Amino acid sequence: MLIKSHTQQRGFSLVEVLIALIIMSVGMLGIATLFVQSMQAGRTSMFRHHAVTMAGDVADRIRANPRAGIAYQGAGADNGCIATGNDCNEAAMAANDILLWDAQADESLPNGAVTVTFDDTVNPPEYTIRIDWDEPGEDPNAPLNYTITIPVLGI
Repeated sequence: MLIKSHTQQRGFSLVEVLIALIIMSVGMLGIATLFVQSMQAGRTSMFRHHAVTMAGDVADRIRANPRAGIAYQGAGADNGCIATGNDCNEAAMAANDILLWDAQADESLPNGAVTVTFDDTVNPPEYTIRIDWDEPGEDPNAPLNYTITIPVLGI
């Protein structure tokens, strides 16, 4: 009796197909992880851009009202200084600016806050502008921030 042996294999075995699927799955998980990380980096970049832009706006408004001094450390108030024709003094304009910054921070940053401190012990006097916000997924007790210090001439 003669037994015929098959030496040629045709197609793939089930084990080979399963191994190929596992390798492809690991690769796809890696790609998905990279995608999620790039989305998080894009969001962080957007928040940082908003903070830098906002700090620039705050600095420009302070330079336009340099005599307000310590008034920029106070609370915001709608004093009708814009588009009403009211003749506001430096402190009223500073309070109006603070109200606008707070609204802008609430709109563009999660738990955004603007803090301005005035230091008249140096020459020229300086304002320190700090923008704080919470980054989703980060420690809420350590918010991210952007801080600049600007000297203001003409006081």
